[in-house]
Amino acid sequence: MTTKTDLSSSSSSFPKLTYDVFLSFRGKDTRTNFTDHLYTALKQKGINTFRDDEELERGESIGPNLLKAIKESRYVIVVFSQNYADSSWCLDELAKVAECERATGQTVLPVFYHVDPSEVRRQTGEHFEKAFEKHQKRYEAEPDKVKRWKDALAKVGNLSGWHLQNGSEAKIIQQIVEKIFTELNKIICTSEGLVGMGSHLSELFSYLDIGCLDDVRIIGICGMGGIGKTTIAQVVFDRLKTQFEGHSFLADVKDHSTIKLQEQLLLNLLNSNVSVQNTKMGTNIIKHRLSTKRVLIVLDDVDPYKQLELLCHRTWFGPGSRVIITSRNEHLISAFGADKVYKVNALTDPEALELFSLKAFKDNEGGEDFLKLSKEFLKYADGLPLAIEVLGSSVRGRSVELWSSALERLKKHPPKGIIDVIDVHNDWTVRNN
Repeated sequence: MTTKTDLSSSSSSFPKLTYDVFLSFRGKDTRTNFTDHLYTALKQKGINTFRDDEELERGESIGPNLLKAIKESRYVIVVFSQNYADSSWCLDELAKVAECERATGQTVLPVFYHVDPSEVRRQTGEHFEKAFEKHQKRYEAEPDKVKRWKDALAKVGNLSGWHLQNGSEAKIIQQIVEKIFTELNKIICTSEGLVGMGSHLSELFSYLDIGCLDDVRIIGICGMGGIGKTTIAQVVFDRLKTQFEGHSFLADVKDHSTIKLQEQLLLNLLNSNVSVQNTKMGTNIIKHRLSTKRVLIVLDDVDPYKQLELLCHRTWFGPGSRVIITSRNEHLISAFGADKVYKVNALTDPEALELFSLKAFKDNEGGEDFLKLSKEFLKYADGLPLAIEVLGSSVRGRSVELWSSALERLKKHPPKGIIDVIDVHNDWTVRNN
């Protein structure tokens, strides 16, 4: 018996996520207090957390297992404490975290535990400055190592997080846990049943280059209807939004008035209602209110060029902002001046079969007859995810005979495009329910 697992084949090149959270901290400062309480609170919420413990250190540099744990974590919480920069181990760990954030869109959340964020960013103050004076001397022959540490501190120290000085540790821990718990639930909902997403994300994260904080970047996602542009943009948005001061996903842009879209954009990014009387007023407000704000914006399914012009421009947003535009019209995105355009290709044969299997079979279902019929159905989907999902769902739970009957109707009246595939599904549902 061939199971659903046998019918599918994973082709993702994106890192497997083993942990929800990786905790980076200086053991001597917070191991028995703040970090221990935070770790316990995360575990109690069912959040799979990896806690590095310096008591396990061996040698001068972090080992491959720890590097793997960092890479395979969705979130990294870095607890900057007074003696954090003393440890070359912690700094190596932080450098790897900064590298992963840039390459994979990993979310990094800093906690400034009785240290000022500016001291972390600039390596100043009593503790961080002295630590680096020692590092400069010790690693005089390895200036690149020290520079890498400094760059990582500047980068992560500049991210939005929590500054714990004299406030309640319990309250801060509750805020951190609730934020991660809420975001994880959203990501789980949007990521369920996705196939072939790894290669899309790897490419798009390289285009977006989140680690570069100085420029404003516009990225396009183009492809035919049903190819998965919106789904890809939504997953990227959900993975990255916590790293920005504000975020907005505007769906089905071409189907809405520009004024309403401008109002929604401002509401999402400013958390307040703004009444826009006309498009000129809207663009002026966007320019003036968002020019210093680091934002992530997705404009989904854009068609009229004029509408795009009235919603965004790279000079309207703060340094480090990212705008993602999805459209069937590649020329529109290029003409607008996008830095990169990502073309979404149809699913490969193994990916198509994996997606079809997810939609067509319940657990432990399948067999050689079903496998053969599955491949026949896929000839009519052309690798389009939406068409594959529709066809797979239409035969879910049916017998081999009914699968064969549905396939014969497809052969007699082959669909010209994805709309026809959806019509086939509707017709099949009416006939067999």
